[in-house]
Amino acid sequence: MSRTVLITGSTGGLGLAVASALGRSGHTVIVSGRTPGRVASAVAELQASGIDADGRVLDVSSFESARCAADGLRARYGHLDVLVNNAGILPEATAAGDVEFIHPSAAAQTFATNTLGALYVIEAMLPLLRRSDAGRIVNVSSTVGSLREQEDPQSQYFSMIVPAYQASKAALNSITIGLSKLLVDSPIKVTSVCPGYVQTDLTPGNKTQAPLTAAEAAEVVVRAALLPDTATSGTFVDAGGPVRW
Repeated sequence: MSRTVLITGSTGGLGLAVASALGRSGHTVIVSGRTPGRVASAVAELQASGIDADGRVLDVSSFESARCAADGLRARYGHLDVLVNNAGILPEATAAGDVEFIHPSAAAQTFATNTLGALYVIEAMLPLLRRSDAGRIVNVSSTVGSLREQEDPQSQYFSMIVPAYQASKAALNSITIGLSKLLVDSPIKVTSVCPGYVQTDLTPGNKTQAPLTAAEAAEVVVRAALLPDTATSGTFVDAGGPVRW
């Protein structure tokens, strides 16, 4: 039975790089996104490189969309081995308007995708992950969401203030901890990962200023997706090791 992996937000950037890496390791990869044409294009790109790829249209901000995707995967594969919650946005980077602290619509969009989106997909996919003999859930987070980094004057992230994004990732880390406790008696491992500052479309500056390519940043995500059975669940890591919560 082939090992299956679903990556949210994987029609480009980091998500597509993760799909490519896991596909080369022998997984059947299911790429997903909101736009049918982009999903089809990503699937075709992966298949052209010899990867067993499938696609699903999935809007993570809709539980109905997540449940529909789960129904499709159940009908075709019967199980899911790895879930990578990669979909994420940072609209605060480009939101316009005179605000004191937070842009209301940008905040709503941020939580709908970065936090509720992960919760919806986890809830929809857990029954399929429980059918795996070694399920893995990887929540793509960020060190800028670390509460300790935010309050530490010596941290490189201390001066960064993007409140909705930071809070959404702190909440995602809390989800990782809670989920790992729920699943403590199961073979499913849950990990939060920070891929670093990556050359993606997350903000206008990422493509030109970030030091990491998507393929380089994908390595820490892939390691979490392939955790051995002896590994600890409920951790927060980046390429260098454990990150402070």
